[in-house]
Amino acid sequence: MRLTQRVKKILSHYESDNPGTKAKLAQLMMHGRLGGTGKMIILPVDQGFEHGPRTFVSNPDAFDPLYHFQMAVDAGLAAYAAPLGWLEAGADTFADMIPTILKINSSNSLYSKDNPPDQAITGSIDDALRLGCSAIGFTIYPGSDASLEMFEEIRELSAEAKACGLAVVIWSYARGALSKAGETAIDVIAYGAHMAALLGAHIIKVKLPTAHLENEEAKKVYSQHKVKVDTLEDRVRHVVQSCFKGRRLVIFSGGEAKDVNSIYEDAKAIVAGGGNGLIIGRNSFQRPRAEALSMLTGLTDIFKQPK
Repeated sequence: MRLTQRVKKILSHYESDNPGTKAKLAQLMMHGRLGGTGKMIILPVDQGFEHGPRTFVSNPDAFDPLYHFQMAVDAGLAAYAAPLGWLEAGADTFADMIPTILKINSSNSLYSKDNPPDQAITGSIDDALRLGCSAIGFTIYPGSDASLEMFEEIRELSAEAKACGLAVVIWSYARGALSKAGETAIDVIAYGAHMAALLGAHIIKVKLPTAHLENEEAKKVYSQHKVKVDTLEDRVRHVVQSCFKGRRLVIFSGGEAKDVNSIYEDAKAIVAGGGNGLIIGRNSFQRPRAEALSMLTGLTDIFKQPK
């Protein structure tokens, strides 16, 4: 695998990592149709834990774990991310065909709303190594009363993963002591992304931010310093800036169901704002296969365009 100059430059930002971990990062960045560009599209199928089988009812083929592996392969994506059971179901059939990310913590929608937002550890570093994964994925909930414990969990798991030559992806989703609008506010998203970088993530996944400002102190500072947040491009740029001024890979969630043109517009804003890609699950596998593959091809073409 001959690395492009762009990938070599990105890898140089991870100064403390061992050759094994850098090789796994390179594997993610060099695979698929966007290989070598520094951009990536990842298929995540972790929503079944959170929302249950209803997640797949609109496209019954998606109940089959191998369907998602094949989708990621045929679309030429950078990686496929999923919890333990999904990856175990196709690990042999798709060995070496697509880099995989083991999502090692999960929650569920039956969990009492009286409890703080939290996730259980549902996979291990040994599982990731056994399955030949390139990385582990872990969700943190900044704003939750359980967030400090989650930070401690990923600190320990991250150290173990890196020692074993695995990359670390952190899903940073603010929940808890926030308004509903605040969960995607630009100041909150940027803060959560920065926390993920501080916790040692190689790749940071966040939701696309809105122009809403949640924190009163943030409102004052953003206004005083005229931080541009009016357009999605501006907001993506600020989130990337918050991740060590672009020295960490930042990818954005596909979010709730939306039409293809809206997804394309989001992707264009991510490119223009300097983001590294998209992690798009429900907006892929809840569509018929042909439609999903066509959409993913269109997204790849957008991310191939220079900033």
